[in-house]
Amino acid sequence: MTRSARLFVVSGPSGVGKGTLVARVRDRLPGLGLTVSATTRTPRGGEKNGVSYYFMDDSEFARRIENGEFLEWANVHGHRYGTLRAEAERLMAEGSSVVLEIDVQGGLNVRKVYPDVVLVFIEPPSIGELERRLRGRGTEDESSIELRLANANHEMELASLYDVRIVNDDLERATDELVSTIDLYEKDGGPTKDVSDQA
Repeated sequence: MTRSARLFVVSGPSGVGKGTLVARVRDRLPGLGLTVSATTRTPRGGEKNGVSYYFMDDSEFARRIENGEFLEWANVHGHRYGTLRAEAERLMAEGSSVVLEIDVQGGLNVRKVYPDVVLVFIEPPSIGELERRLRGRGTEDESSIELRLANANHEMELASLYDVRIVNDDLERATDELVSTIDLYEKDGGPTKDVSDQA
C-alpha cells in the first residue's frame, strides 16, 4: 500500500473548535507540514522573513495573486494574508501532508486552484450549542455573536460541498475522526477521485 502526501483544508463556523482540533491532530501526527503564510503587514520584533511569515509589499502580493501563486488569501484588519501554492507543494514533495485551517470560502477557492484538496468541515452539534460556546468565551459583544451565528448558518449551508464532515460534540472522538480521515486519504491517494468535481 502506498501513502501519498495530501493537502487538507479544515473549515467550520467560528467557535466550533477548529483550532483546538487541528492542534491536537498535530500533536498526534507530528509529521504534518506547517506552511508559512505570506502577509503585507510589517514584521514585528523578532519575526524573520520565511520563518514567521513571508513579508511582501502590496504590489508584490497583488502580482502574485495575478499570477495565481496563492492557494487562498484574505484581507484581515487592513492587511492581506495568504498561503502560497509553492509553499504547500514543497512540503508535499518532501512527503508531508499539509493542513490549512481556513474559512469555507477560502476552502472552496483552494479547490478551484488545487482540485485534489481534501475539504473537511467541522460542525457543531447544533447552532444552539455553538451559540452557548460563543457566549461562554466571553470575548464577543451581542452584535458580534449575532454576526458569527449568521455566518455559521451560511457556512453550514455550504458544508455539503466538503468531502468529510465531522461533528465536534466530543473532542477526543472528533480528534480520532480527523486523524482517521488524514490516514484514509493518504493511503493509495484516498477516495477523492469521485468527489473532487462537486464544487
